[in-house]
Amino acid sequence: MKTSATPIVKDLVLVGGGHSHVAVLKRFGMKPVPGVRLTLICRDAHTPYSGMLPGYVAGHYDYDEAHIDLGALARFANARFYHSAVTGLDLNGKRVLCDNRPPVPFELLSINTGSTPNTSLVPGATGNVVPVKPINNFLDRWEALSARAMSQEGPMRIAVVGAGAGGVEILLAIQHRLGRQRAAAGKPSDNIEFHLFSNTEHILPTHNTKVRAAFLRTLQQRNVVLHLGEPVTQVEPGILRTDAGDAIAAHEILWVTAAGAPDWPAKAGIDTDAGGFIKVTDTLQSTSHPDVYAAGDIAAMVNYPRPKSGVFAVRQGKPLARNLRRALLGKQPKAFRPQSKFLSLISTGDKYAIASRGRWSVKGRTIWAWKDWIDRRFMDKFNDLPDMDEKEDTELPSGLASADEVKEISAIAMRCGGCGAKVGATVLSRALNSLTPAPRDDVLIGLHEPDDAAVVEVPPGKVIVHTVDYFRAMVDDPYIFGKIAANHSLGDIFAMGGDPQTALAVATVPFGIEPKAEDTLTQMMSGAMEILNDTNCALVGGHTSEGPELSLGFAVNGLIDRDKIMRKGGLKPGDKLVVTKPIGTGTLFAADMRHKAKGRWIASALDHMVMSNRLGAQCLVEHGSRAATDITGFGLLGHLVEMVRASEVDVVLDLNCVPLMDGAEDTAKAGILSSLQPQNVRLRRAVANPEEAGKDPRYPLIYDPQTAGGLLASVPAENADACVAGLIKLGYARTMIVGEVLEQSERLEPITVRV
Repeated sequence: MKTSATPIVKDLVLVGGGHSHVAVLKRFGMKPVPGVRLTLICRDAHTPYSGMLPGYVAGHYDYDEAHIDLGALARFANARFYHSAVTGLDLNGKRVLCDNRPPVPFELLSINTGSTPNTSLVPGATGNVVPVKPINNFLDRWEALSARAMSQEGPMRIAVVGAGAGGVEILLAIQHRLGRQRAAAGKPSDNIEFHLFSNTEHILPTHNTKVRAAFLRTLQQRNVVLHLGEPVTQVEPGILRTDAGDAIAAHEILWVTAAGAPDWPAKAGIDTDAGGFIKVTDTLQSTSHPDVYAAGDIAAMVNYPRPKSGVFAVRQGKPLARNLRRALLGKQPKAFRPQSKFLSLISTGDKYAIASRGRWSVKGRTIWAWKDWIDRRFMDKFNDLPDMDEKEDTELPSGLASADEVKEISAIAMRCGGCGAKVGATVLSRALNSLTPAPRDDVLIGLHEPDDAAVVEVPPGKVIVHTVDYFRAMVDDPYIFGKIAANHSLGDIFAMGGDPQTALAVATVPFGIEPKAEDTLTQMMSGAMEILNDTNCALVGGHTSEGPELSLGFAVNGLIDRDKIMRKGGLKPGDKLVVTKPIGTGTLFAADMRHKAKGRWIASALDHMVMSNRLGAQCLVEHGSRAATDITGFGLLGHLVEMVRASEVDVVLDLNCVPLMDGAEDTAKAGILSSLQPQNVRLRRAVANPEEAGKDPRYPLIYDPQTAGGLLASVPAENADACVAGLIKLGYARTMIVGEVLEQSERLEPITVRV
């Protein structure tokens, strides 16, 4: 992430990646506010566009066409992207409470989390139905439903509860898609029965009579069983009960009823309406907390009540961004009045749509083509991001900082002249006091004791393993970066078969006013501490300074029995080579810096990077491994060369078996590689067949430098399959046997790459 040269004065936090917030991110990316740190908190790396959801389900769009990549958009806006679920708010302390991570402070907060169908009003619905929102959760169930429909030989019944636009449209989309899939597979398409339930006498109750009549005919023509004016009163596993006393069995129940809100805004003390939606003024500010804004489905404009529709969230994006900017600069926000009528475009699943506004309506395939053009035009705004001028405006805008903050910023400017200045004692003390290192009896003097150095014991019969690593942040989330840095530093200990004992941290945080520096340090060290404590490695001290970039490293020592040390020189002919994690971090994060990596690729890579090698190393030892190394900066091939030369053997590396991170092959094919790649490629002289292997597009990835990579180890051939099975069971799901060890030949090049 690009580090701002301007000290951070205020935090703007966006909770949720809804249609309003993507507009805010785009506008702040186009015109940043120096001194403002932007943070997006969202569970998902991609946000689906509701207007394209039915088309995606129907098979007219692929995943990327129907989703906005929040990772790329956040990087464009130079925003920190925290993958987390929000669990509450501390409004007095101005903090967002998150699941499994430290709270996130804010000066200004905006909420755009959308809504979910309210299942609590019908007994048994919660847990027995599939809500259509959150959309990402629904899409996961949709994929499972699609697979189930294809494998099931007998009749199948799908029920949709809710006959508004959302329910009708999603039913027709599912029917169209499943019918085409089954027909293509040579299976009957008419043995899937669809039922639509409505608590009113009409479908589409908010639309005009022409639209209702048109869709009623469509539903009848497609043999959809209608239950109009039959409210569902109870749900049991696979059964719907109506107020008429009917019991209808169904293999899948989709819930598309009136919207519901999460409970945490109301629990925090924010004014909400009867449905739990945040009450906002014409400026989109909370009626009770003016430093909290809300938009989209989660918001209820008290003066202009409107239905929960994506069109309003889209239209609120521009005024929301404007008012957030004005509020940050100490200006009065401006009132916004939403339109009373809006264009509605509803599709029938087969590239046919009906448009309506008020009493007007028109239908046909040209209407679907029009809708498709509108939707694609909207998506292009967020997926085709412009190249921005790298020149940064470092002058704080008027109204952003208070007089005391301006004074502190002046002091920061003076400190910046001498890089490496220590973080203030009070800041450091507050951050460290929030940390609880792993308790160890062999740590005599540790983190919270006021001495010049840590003191630890070495148990009898043990020897010490020392290692050190230090690098700058490659992710915008300091908490996740802390986890990665700790994992990366511990890797050498595990690769040698040792148990971590203690760690000393070396941290650099960007220049900033005290509260901002403290938050960054707390977030980062909290993540690191989770990893260290999980391995029973006690943080016993370190050094923290200010600098231009966020960086972190650890000097780690471990303990091991003298006769159980695993060495790089332990490869034996006949052994199998095992890799415990996929490779590709170098190319993926190089692509991320250029806005060329998909958010889901980076999210998946981070999942691998924060996974400790501790259990993997133990499993390898249990299966007779005699040699291991962690795959880091030299790449897979570079570390393999070290092992081969130390062991005086040859090896065959099977490129077809090397596990790759999602997206790594795509970015490598695009020619996007790490800046360290050229240095690693020099080791190609150890490859016996570089010209043949080089024709494979995956070949560059064996030189790709890794951060917090997995283990490369040898395992006796007779134990290899059991070892791989054990590693997969422990969570190293991409573990593969990637080659074998041979007797040393007279050839100068010891490695053959099999393609």
